[in-house]
Amino acid sequence: MTDQQPDSGAAPSAARQARRYPVGAITLMALAAAAMWGSSRLTWVTVSSTDGLTQPRTDELLGSDWFGALTPLALVLLSAVAAVLATRGWLRRIVGILVGLVAAVTAVPSFALLTGSGATEERAATLAELPGRATVTEVVVAPFPAWLTLAAAAAAFVAAVLLARMPEQTARLSGKYDNPVFRRAAATEQVAKRDADAPDGGLSERVLWDALDAGTDPTEESSGETAAADDAQDKSHHDEPGGHDR
Repeated sequence: MTDQQPDSGAAPSAARQARRYPVGAITLMALAAAAMWGSSRLTWVTVSSTDGLTQPRTDELLGSDWFGALTPLALVLLSAVAAVLATRGWLRRIVGILVGLVAAVTAVPSFALLTGSGATEERAATLAELPGRATVTEVVVAPFPAWLTLAAAAAAFVAAVLLARMPEQTARLSGKYDNPVFRRAAATEQVAKRDADAPDGGLSERVLWDALDAGTDPTEESSGETAAADDAQDKSHHDEPGGHDR
């Protein structure tokens, strides 16, 4: 019994190492969401105009004005964090793909603004709701919010890559949130595997209770072991003196 104690202690340690959480991806998504929300509150474009009748007008366009989907996309990333904690395997990889799409959509407006590839002046006049007679005299682009958004998009993209490459054995949020049906099925499978590979292998108390709930007796020997034990008992019975006479 003393020889098996180190093995039983090493098994949970190895399982804990295998079932690691995607801390890096979660941190990157949280930082990206915070950066996107902060950028939506900053001034992206300042447009000056005059209509010849009134005083010159200056309008400041926030990130939420210039790119209306910025705040909703930040909320999507926060929802993705919760989804990552509650899933694993292929579902988690699908979440990673969705995060990658969010990163791509987030990067487009800020990249176009920094490179001047879009109709910045016309868009600024439309968003500022200038009258038809007004003439735009100056458009000033603030680079910091756009760069901040690009950094958020890059962080979200890296998180998406990490999630897409996550191994199957990464952990979910907590075992207590598992569906009882799937948990009992997994317990039955573990008991069956224990009987086939290592009959004396230790199982956690929770697995034993889940197996009992599923109708599987974890203390019952497998059919092959029972037959072997019966054969050994019969052989010892026949080998006893006078065993044939009983």
